[in-house]
Parts: sequence; C-alpha cells; structure tokens
Amino acid sequence: MTRTVWPGAAARRAASRGASARPAVTPRPAPAASRRVSLGDYTPVQLLGSTAVLGVFALAVVGIVVLLARFVLAIGPGREFLAAFPGEYPLPESAPVGLPAWLNWSHFLNSFFLLLIIRTGWQVRREKRPAAFWSPRNNKKRRISLALWFHQALDILWIANGVIFVVLLFVTGQWMRIVPTSWEVFPNALSAALQYASLDWPTENGWVNYNSLQQLSYFAITFLAAPLAIVSGVRLSGVWPKNAEKLNRLYPIEWARKIHFPTMLFFVAFIIVHVALVLATGALRNLNHMYAARGSEDPGAYTSDPTGLLIFAASLAVMAAAWVSARPVVLVPIARLFGEVKQR
Repeated sequence: MTRTVWPGAAARRAASRGASARPAVTPRPAPAASRRVSLGDYTPVQLLGSTAVLGVFALAVVGIVVLLARFVLAIGPGREFLAAFPGEYPLPESAPVGLPAWLNWSHFLNSFFLLLIIRTGWQVRREKRPAAFWSPRNNKKRRISLALWFHQALDILWIANGVIFVVLLFVTGQWMRIVPTSWEVFPNALSAALQYASLDWPTENGWVNYNSLQQLSYFAITFLAAPLAIVSGVRLSGVWPKNAEKLNRLYPIEWARKIHFPTMLFFVAFIIVHVALVLATGALRNLNHMYAARGSEDPGAYTSDPTGLLIFAASLAVMAAAWVSARPVVLVPIARLFGEVKQR
C-alpha cells in the first residue's frame, strides 16, 4: 500500500510528493494540567491504595470530631448547655401523639419515587445514545428520551404524593412535629448534633416528639429541598413555555441547572444519613414507628417487635424489583399508553 499520511501532516498531502513531504513530526504530549485523568489510568493496586488512604483519613477526621464533641460535653459550660437544652423542646399541647397509617404509606411512596427519580435523573445526565424516544400524540415534533419521559412521569407521581402529604399534615395537626414552633429549636438542634457527634445518642422517642435536629432536617427536606427540586425541574422540562422571552429572562435555564443537581445530591446525602441513624438508634422501634404505625409513649416499647422490620424488608424488595424493571423492555409498553415511542 502506498503511504498517504505522515505524522504531523494532513491526509490530503499526496504520497507522490515523496521527499518533499513534511518530515515526520512527533506530536508533543499535552500538558499534565490539561489532561483528564480517569480511573482507567490507575492500576487496581493504586486504586486500592488510594481508597485505603482516604478511608484512614476519613476515620481520623471522624475520631477527631468524636473526641472534640466528648470534650465539649464533659467540661462545665458543655454540661450546663446540655442541661438547659437537652436536644428537644416541648410541643404545643394540641400536637398529636403517634404516627398514623397514612403517614407510613406516604413515607414509603416518597422513598419509592425518590429512589427511581434519582436513578433516572442520573441516567439522563449520563446517557449519550438513548435506546428509545417518546413523543406526545398531539405534538410529534417534541421528542425526548425514554429515560427523561420516565423521570418526568415519576416527578408527577412524587409531587402528587407530596401534595397529599402536606395537606394531611396540616389537616391532622402533624405539621407541629416537623415545623418549628419555638426559637429553642436552634440551641436544641446544636445540642442534639453534639450528642450525635459524641456517639452518645440523644434520649428520644420519635412516637411522641422528634429531637430538634430531626425537626429542622424534616422541615428542610419537605418545605425547602422539595420545592427547589420541583421549581428547577419544571424549568428544565417541556412544560416550561419556550417562547416566553420575558419569563425566560427572569428565570434563566442555567439557574435551574445549578439548582437541580445539587438538590439531588442533598436528597442522596439526607437519605444516607437518615437510614443510618434510623438503624443505629433503635432499628426495631424506629421501623415500627415509620412502617407499622406502632408505638407508645414508653420509649422502651416495641423494641423487640419485628413487624416494622418485616414491612421495611418487603418495601426494599419492591424497590429493588422496580429498580431492575426500569428498562426499555418494560417501559416501552407503558410509555406507548401516553404517546408514541420509537426505538433505535
């Protein structure tokens, strides 16, 4: 074969130019600062070593935090602060006691939808060649990936569940359990955080009253993070009017992108911490509260009843089945009920 291409020369340079062709030029390697480093650039031994170093560093940081928290709570001012603010404050006298069954169901559905929303959101963010596309029947020019359609369908179900939850929250008075009703919530939340950090868990009974750190966390996830996710998601979706120039200038799509993804990360972090603390601070009792609507004003009750644990295990099985089933072979027939689907 006649050679037609030389290093550093364009392919259009003819081979007939022979000796007059440009001499071979070895391309210079890109500067180290401009090269992207991927996990594939490291050997398994290097990855294992890096993980071990990061793990040791994380354990060291955790150990320092625990020692500092124990020191603060052991000195005089720390003990006085803990006595004045034990980690929770009394709820209003009209506050209900216990968790009703509707709240258990809402909690499960919220977890179920959120899991799939996070999965599909990450898939949409990473997907480069979608396996299928969905279009509404009345607007075939609009075409979105099947993963994005499923993500938005889950969003609608999640929002509907959230609206019902908030309405029942205020109708039944359960709002007083997660909405702060006193400024004492802040010093008590700091007290609860110090107790958690010292590994001496706050003495609590979630059936009667959450500690202040829990209350602020549940308030933030319900009334701050969820609305931010909805508002930014609507801006990124096809529901938003594309030709509304004034509205688009007031709320640029770049703002929505900067809000939506960090909000998802906040949800992931909250779920990890929430599940870890539920299991570490009395798993059977907490799961009975959250999944079986069973509890008592006695914090020692329901600590050996496996009902909540069994329901929790069944819910995990349902979530795992949904996670595995969320693929084109299952989603395409469902998506065709609401529009047209074209596969590659």
